[in-house]
Amino acid sequence: MIRSFAILLAFAAWLALPAAPQARGLPLIRDAEIERAIRAYSTPIFAAIGVSGSDVRVHIVNNRKLNAFVAGGRHIFVNTGLLMEAEDAGMVIGVLAHETGHIVGQHLTQLRGALREAQIKQIITFILAAGAGVATGDGQAAGAVASLGSSIVSGTLYRFTRSMENEADAFALTTLDRMGVSARGLEKLMERLLSQEALQGAFQDPYLRTHPLTRTRLDRIRRHVRRSPHTGKPTPARFRKMHRRVRAKLQGFLSPPATVIARYGDRSGTPEARYALAVAYHRVGKIDKALSTIDRLIREAPRDAFFHELKGQILLERGLAHRAARAYATSVGLAPQEPLIRSAYAHALLETGEQARVPAALRHLVEATSGDNTFATGWRLRAVAHGRLKQFGESAAALAEYYLLIGDRGEVRRQVKRAERLLKPGSPSWRRVQDIKGAELGGGRRRR
Repeated sequence: MIRSFAILLAFAAWLALPAAPQARGLPLIRDAEIERAIRAYSTPIFAAIGVSGSDVRVHIVNNRKLNAFVAGGRHIFVNTGLLMEAEDAGMVIGVLAHETGHIVGQHLTQLRGALREAQIKQIITFILAAGAGVATGDGQAAGAVASLGSSIVSGTLYRFTRSMENEADAFALTTLDRMGVSARGLEKLMERLLSQEALQGAFQDPYLRTHPLTRTRLDRIRRHVRRSPHTGKPTPARFRKMHRRVRAKLQGFLSPPATVIARYGDRSGTPEARYALAVAYHRVGKIDKALSTIDRLIREAPRDAFFHELKGQILLERGLAHRAARAYATSVGLAPQEPLIRSAYAHALLETGEQARVPAALRHLVEATSGDNTFATGWRLRAVAHGRLKQFGESAAALAEYYLLIGDRGEVRRQVKRAERLLKPGSPSWRRVQDIKGAELGGGRRRR
C-alpha cells in the first residue's frame, strides 16, 4: 500500500504542474550546446507526429536522479541525471521517444479524467466509512471502507498507467525504427530500472515511480530488439559525439571539481576530457590552466562556437569583460542562431561599462528575446540595456516579461503599471504590456 501511495503522489504532482515551466520552481538549466544536442535527438521524433521542434519544448532539470517526464501539455522534462548516466545517446533518444508517446496519446488529459473519477469514488467511500463508524460504533469497519477508497484510486491509476506505458513504448519502438535507430538504449534503461524494483522507494530512480515498469513491458521491448533490422546499428556518430560533449560539460559544471580532475585527468588527450577539465579548473580558480586548456581546444577546432562560448564565460565570470566580449563575438559569428549565446555576448558588452557598447548589446538582446522569449535572463539584461539608454518605459516592459517568467506576479503588476505610464499608447511594447495585463494577470495566456 505504501508503494501505491507513493506512485499516486508522484502522478498527482505530475498532473498539477502548470504549463509555464518557470512557475514550477524547478531548477532548470539553460545551455545552448546541450539544448542543441537535445533538439538534434528529438527533431526526428517530433517529425514522426507531424510537429516541429518549436511545438514541443524539452527542458533540462538540474537533478542528479535518473528521470524524465511530460507536463503542462507539450513539455518534456529531462533530468541532468539521465543525461549524465546514459552511456550512449541512444538511451536518451529512446526516453525522448517514449515521452513523446505520452504526448501523442494525450495521456495527461486521460489521467486527469481518471484521477477525477477515482477521487469522486474515494469521496463516496469516505462518506460510507463515516456512516459505518457512526452506525456501528466500529472504528475498524470505518477503516476498512476508507482503505477501500485508497484501493479504488490506486487501482484506477494503475489501470490507466499500465495502458499508457504500453502505448508510449509502442510509439517509441515504431518511431526508433522509422529513424533507423536501435532500441537497445531503451532496453538497457528498462533493464537497469527493473533491477531496482526490489529497492525501497527512496533508493529507486524517480523514473521507476512515475513510469511503472513490468516484466511484460521489458519482454515486449526485448522481442522488438530481436526482430528489428536496426538493432545492430550503432548510434549515429554525430549523436555519439554530441553526447560525449554533453556528459563532459555537465560533469564539469555539476560534479565536484576534484572528482572531475581525477576522472578526466588521465584521459586529457580527448576533446571531451579537456572540455570537462577546462570547466573544473575554472571553478577552482585556476584561470590560467582553464584558459590554456580551452585555447588548445580552440586551436584544434577554431570553428567550434561552443569552445569560444566557454572561453567567454570563463573570462566574464573572472571579471575580464573586454576579453570575454571578443570570445563571445566569435561564438555569435559561428552560431548566429543561438539566442543564449547572443544574450551572453550582450552581457559581456554591458559589463565593459562602456556606454558606446550599449546600443550593440541591446540589438543582440532584442534579437535574442525574439528568438527565445522564455529566457528570463535575456529579458533582465534587456531591461538593463534599455535603462542605460534612458528608455525607461521599454525597460519596465522588459522587466514585466522577466518577472512573468520567474513567477513574481506582484512585480509583474508593478512593472506593467510603470510601463503604462511611460510608454506611448499603441506602440508595440505598450501592446505587449496590455497583452500581459489582460491575459496573464487575468489567468489566461498571452498571445505571441
